[in-house]
Amino acid sequence: MNETELKAAVSKYISATNAVEEALSQGTDLDKRAPEGWSARMVVHHLADSETSSYSRLRSLLGEKTSPTIMGYDEGNWAITPSLGYQTSDIKNSLAVYKAVRASTADVLNRLSVSDLEKEGTHSERGRYTVAEWLRIYTKHPVDHAEQIVKAFKGLA
Repeated sequence: MNETELKAAVSKYISATNAVEEALSQGTDLDKRAPEGWSARMVVHHLADSETSSYSRLRSLLGEKTSPTIMGYDEGNWAITPSLGYQTSDIKNSLAVYKAVRASTADVLNRLSVSDLEKEGTHSERGRYTVAEWLRIYTKHPVDHAEQIVKAFKGLA
């Protein structure tokens, strides 16, 4: 990836952030879901947790002197753990966390160099994990979940 492609990738990451709020504007029943699916409420809480994890992952990949271990987590179990509130809590704070973390991460991404994309660690579930891979995953992540929110509003899997 060259400098122009990197800038385009960062721009795509930044614009992907808005997909979630756009999806949320398409419905009002945050608890509606398809059988076996997550509700919009659950998705927003997941995004807050996922983005805070991604925030730490990116900084570890960039800032550690040695190849860091990037830990996965059981997102499905988090979604059903009552004390985490995925199924009952207001989404206001989680949405604010999601947006703030994405904005802070965008600041870091705007300072990336092409050589930073090759910095790597080892993901506990995926193996070799580079900044370039991180950028690809977390650019797509909110877009995929925005689609999930729209489907939940419609009761579709």
